[in-house]
Amino acid sequence: MSTGQRFEIFEDKAGEWRWRLVAANGNIIADSGEGYSSKQGAKRGIQSVKRGAADAAVEVLED
Repeated sequence: MSTGQRFEIFEDKAGEWRWRLVAANGNIIADSGEGYSSKQGAKRGIQSVKRGAADAAVEVLED
């Protein structure tokens, strides 16, 4: 079953590869935050997020 969310991989103006996670409504809900030297590096970044995010702790930071 698809959630409508998708990862997009793209090349930025500096020639680096980046990824972003796009919600079903088209809003960007996460991005790589850094450029990768190869498309494969961006794909590895996505796989890392997929593996680790489900079990990630949630920390609420107070001012």
